[in-house]
Amino acid sequence: MPFVKVGDTRLFYRFEGMAGRPVLVLSHSIGTDHAMWDLQVPDLLPYFQVLRYDTRGHGASDAPKGDYSVAQLGADVVCLADALGISKFAFCGLSLGGAIGQWVAANAPDRVTRLVLASTSPQFGPRTNWDTRIATVRKGGMASIVDMAMQRFFSPETIQNSPEAASVRSLLLGTDPEGYIGCCAALRDAEHVSLLRKISVPTLIMVGEKDVSTPWSGHGEILAREIAGSRVVHLPAAHVSNIERPRSFTAALLEFLRPQPVPFEDPKQAGLEVRRAVLGDTHVDKAIANTTELNRDFQELITRYAWGTIWTRPGLSRRTRRLLVLAITAALGRWEEFTMHVRAGLAHELELCDVKEVLLQTAVYAGVPAANTGFQIVNEQIKNAH
Repeated sequence: MPFVKVGDTRLFYRFEGMAGRPVLVLSHSIGTDHAMWDLQVPDLLPYFQVLRYDTRGHGASDAPKGDYSVAQLGADVVCLADALGISKFAFCGLSLGGAIGQWVAANAPDRVTRLVLASTSPQFGPRTNWDTRIATVRKGGMASIVDMAMQRFFSPETIQNSPEAASVRSLLLGTDPEGYIGCCAALRDAEHVSLLRKISVPTLIMVGEKDVSTPWSGHGEILAREIAGSRVVHLPAAHVSNIERPRSFTAALLEFLRPQPVPFEDPKQAGLEVRRAVLGDTHVDKAIANTTELNRDFQELITRYAWGTIWTRPGLSRRTRRLLVLAITAALGRWEEFTMHVRAGLAHELELCDVKEVLLQTAVYAGVPAANTGFQIVNEQIKNAH
C-alpha cells in the first residue's frame, strides 16, 4: 500500500492521473478520509494528477496519541509532496483541510500554485466547544458524537437520502478516537487571521449557504477580507459541500483551477485536438482532406466553436456530451450526425447499453419513430463493425 513516513508517522496516500499534468492535492475534513473526494476525482483526472491522502489520525494513516497542530498537519503535506518528488501543486482543502491549506500557502508559498479553501475558517469557534467534544469522545468514543457531527456536516435531506452521507457516517464511526481528538485540538488551537495576509497565491473561497459550522459570517468573510484578491463562491450546501452539491463544487473548482486561455487566443488548435479525440483521426483526416474553398470556413467554424469552445468546457464530461449529442440528433432527425457519433462513441467511452438507454429516453420524449430509426442505425453499425 502507498505510505510515506513522516518522522515516526505513516501517511497513506493515493496519487492518480497522467504523469506530466499539474498536481492537485485534496485534503479532507475532520472525521473522514481521502474517499471524501470520490465524487470529484473522475472529473478532475482529465486535467490533473490528483494526490489524496489520509490526514494524520484518520483513515489508513497512523494516529499517534496527543494533540496535533495545524502546523504539524501542514508540514505533513509538504513532506508528502517532497517524498513524491512534487515541487509545485494546487491545493484544495475542506474544513480541517482548509485550515491546513492556509498554513501551507502561507509558509510554503513557493510550492502552492493555487489555493481553494472550502467550508473553512481562520478560527474554529470557542475553545470550550472543542474541549467539550474532546472530553465526550474520550468518554464515549466516536459513537457519542456521530449524530452531532452528521447534523453539522449535512442538511437533513442529505442525511436521509444520500448514500455518500451514509458512507461518511461509517467513516466517522471508524475513525480512531485518538486521531480525531488530536485533530480536534488542532482546530481548537488554530488562529490564522494574522497568517492570512501572507497568502499571495490566487485563492478561491467556497462557502456553504447552509453551513452552520463555518458560515460566511465570522468565517468565510474573514478569509475573503484578509486574503488579497481572493474570489468567493457561495453554494446552496451545508458544511461538506463537495458531497452535498458535488457537481456545483466540481464546476467551481475546475473553473478556478484550469489554466485560463490567453485573451483572444484562437481555440482552433484545442478544438482540433478534441475533435480528433472524440471522432478519431481517420474521420478528421478525411474531413480535412475533403476541405474545399467552399466549405473551408465552415470546417474552421465548427472546429473553433463547437469543438474548441463548447466541447472543451469542463462542466460536463466527454461521455455525457456524447450522450447528449446522440439524444439531440436523434430527436431532431439529424441522422448523418447521429450515425457519426454512434460510431465514434462505441469506439471510445460508450457501450451499447448507453446507446440503448439514450434511445429509450428519446422514444418517450421525442417519439417512437425517432427511436426506431436510431435503433436501426445502431444495428447497422454493429454489423459493419463485425
